Amino acid sequence: MTSLPWIDPDHLWFPPAEEALDEPDGLLALGGDLSTERLILAYRNGIFPWFSDDQPILWWSPDPRCVLFPDEIHVSRSLRRTLNRGYFTVTCDQDFRKVIRLCADTRTEGTWITDDMIHSYTQLHQQGIAHSIEVWNPGRELVGGMYGLGIGQCFFGESMFSLETNASKVLMVHLAHQLDQWGYRVMDCQVESSHLLKMGARSIPRSEFLSILRAGVDRSPNQSSWQLQWQWPGPGGVHE
Repeated sequence: MTSLPWIDPDHLWFPPAEEALDEPDGLLALGGDLSTERLILAYRNGIFPWFSDDQPILWWSPDPRCVLFPDEIHVSRSLRRTLNRGYFTVTCDQDFRKVIRLCADTRTEGTWITDDMIHSYTQLHQQGIAHSIEVWNPGRELVGGMYGLGIGQCFFGESMFSLETNASKVLMVHLAHQLDQWGYRVMDCQVESSHLLKMGARSIPRSEFLSILRAGVDRSPNQSSWQLQWQWPGPGGVHE
């Protein structure tokens, strides 16, 4: 780790993402701070923070990169039945603080979402850059959620939680279709998981991901506000 670049908190800079180590998972640099300016710069360049309380801030840029292209969301037959029931309600930016806190508190293996991270991403939310997506059950209980950043035509998913079966899958379907309608090019998923792959995500070379960012982060999407308007259309409305 000592051979990695150390970022001066007073210097708003990152090394190129292409210089990240191949192992483990694209570690690029350490140090710096979690100011909103630095976080925005990081995401625009395919970099994100991931560390524990007992570590310095670690910055990553994996190769390959797991992404979901919004028009490639996969809806299985069983998930289609869940959507047809209309059991869940999906909203946006209704309770960012609770979503990010539950993303931290519900991880059984521990969390990288430290108090400092929560503070910084909440500031990004107040600036209209970070957003939360909420899933509610019929009793108006928050049973699923995700938070991430919307920069230009790119959405950077950070973390997600689910307290009821299929809550996170329903969230992904609603969000992907809404992003597609708004003209977003990509949803960044960072590192692949079986859950994401089943939903249609795939891994692409980091060079391709960076090209998508260069083409998209400075272009405005087709939206006036971050309010989810897409609704599941019922049987036959969306193909698998």
